[in-house]
Amino acid sequence: MQQKILITGSNGLLGQKLIQFFSQQSDYNVIGCSRGENRITSTDNFTYYNVDITDNNKFTEILHTEKPSIIINCAAMTNVDLCEEKKLECEKINVDVVKNMVSFCIENNTKLIHLSTDFIFDGKNGFYKEEDIPNPVNYYGESKLKSEKIIKDNLTNYAIIRTILVYGTTENTNRGNIVSWVKNNLEAGKKINVVNDQLRMPTLVDDLVKAIALILQKDAVGVFHISSIELLSIYEIALLVANAYKLNSQLITAIPSSKLNQKAKRPLKTGFNLQKSKSVLGFKPKSFKEQLLQFKEELK
Repeated sequence: MQQKILITGSNGLLGQKLIQFFSQQSDYNVIGCSRGENRITSTDNFTYYNVDITDNNKFTEILHTEKPSIIINCAAMTNVDLCEEKKLECEKINVDVVKNMVSFCIENNTKLIHLSTDFIFDGKNGFYKEEDIPNPVNYYGESKLKSEKIIKDNLTNYAIIRTILVYGTTENTNRGNIVSWVKNNLEAGKKINVVNDQLRMPTLVDDLVKAIALILQKDAVGVFHISSIELLSIYEIALLVANAYKLNSQLITAIPSSKLNQKAKRPLKTGFNLQKSKSVLGFKPKSFKEQLLQFKEELK
């Protein structure tokens, strides 16, 4: 019997990748919710709703019409500085929408898979385990931590995936990421300033899809950390991108975070301990260099 999966933020990078993956599985019937025209053009076994999910009445109506047995929540306000500037809007998308989903999940015994972030941590230690104590340094991190708490306090059948600096490509994405930003600027011969004191483990979007598939396959519950295996500075990431595409790395200048004058503070050193995801899910993380090769092939 087919299970219904409802994916929010289906027009985003991860949303599109999930639709492409699950719509090809005969076990699933896929529903997407996002704002604007549907960006997936070549997929059967897929129903799309153009909806603002912060409109609780409209979104609740869709949930009750479709009655999904699984919800994958990819929708979020992720622009860190904008979240700091527009806290009410951030709260509405990152917290209130989750409350609405949780209410539906309680009533209908629906599994919720929710995407979260390394930004719930303060960045003082790095290599965080799932049970380490969060301490966000900006409002984006606060809002994602609030949504995690709502899920943990009210549901038993849930999975929270925390991830870091997601990049990748799909047929119709309109949002940049660290890899495409570096690549596009260097190809255009533009000089770029890149911070050398923020350390991350970047994540290829395809690895998130694999992790979600493993969670469903094993009916896993709880919090899972998903990323690549190397801790790199953003500057080192940019150099590796330049090297992978044989672009001029002399155009990249390393600077400290203090020179950016960003509205929101960033954690300096995040990175994950991936042992739980490896042992419980069978997740097989790769290095950023390996992921870059896969990304290059996809771009072709």
